[in-house]
Amino acid sequence: MIGVFDSGLGGLSVLAAIARALPRADLVYLADTAHVPWGEKPDGFITGRVLAIGEQLAAQGCKLIVVACNTATTTAIQSLRDHLHGIPIVGVEPGVKPAAQTSPAGRIAVLATAATANSKRLAHLIETHAAHARVEVVACPGWATHVETLQPATGEFRAAVVAKIEPLLAAGIDRIVLGCTHYTFLTPLIAPLLKGRAELVDVAAAVARQVVRLSGEHGLGHAGEARLTLQATARPERLLVALPKLGLYDLATRSGPAELVSC
Repeated sequence: MIGVFDSGLGGLSVLAAIARALPRADLVYLADTAHVPWGEKPDGFITGRVLAIGEQLAAQGCKLIVVACNTATTTAIQSLRDHLHGIPIVGVEPGVKPAAQTSPAGRIAVLATAATANSKRLAHLIETHAAHARVEVVACPGWATHVETLQPATGEFRAAVVAKIEPLLAAGIDRIVLGCTHYTFLTPLIAPLLKGRAELVDVAAAVARQVVRLSGEHGLGHAGEARLTLQATARPERLLVALPKLGLYDLATRSGPAELVSC
């Protein structure tokens, strides 16, 4: 069994990629909806939640765990690895490397939560993989929360997205990294603004490939129908409501009732 977690709905984008790559694997998705979003909370709080959820998934029998959150990965993945010896831990980091490698102009931007934007890990990623490039890190407060509400985009929110994207395009940036798993679900708002001037970089598929490499027999599942268990620390029913609204119809047909968990 493979465990995937995030503070809320954002990690569902990663879960969907894993489910496509491993259609026979048993999967558990745990959303910390009692404390969503994590992006603007202190590092100590985020680390505490990551360790608690990792323990919960390990206790359920997960043999591989995916931290499907950029903020949690940058803040606490090493602590989780130290805490759960013997269980492979896969994180999600902004796609700085592929963006820098493919940018014709060597100009990229990273859209991120405040925690990720200010993290030492992101700074290290940029220094390691994009030292030759011009990198603009853009904090996008409120974007993850917008996805969590499952409401249609208001004119005010659309204007806020335009206000972030247009200056990047005007500056000649040609690769825009989605540095939060929630932002994948904002692609329908962002992509039309690009008009061929830039490409979005999302790492969900790359994370799924890493899970395939590490999963071994746990990715093979069993002869019966693969199980998807949805769990949340508050309002688990919202996960079931979210799947079709986010366009994740395959996951909706694969999942049973959502469960409330305490951790």
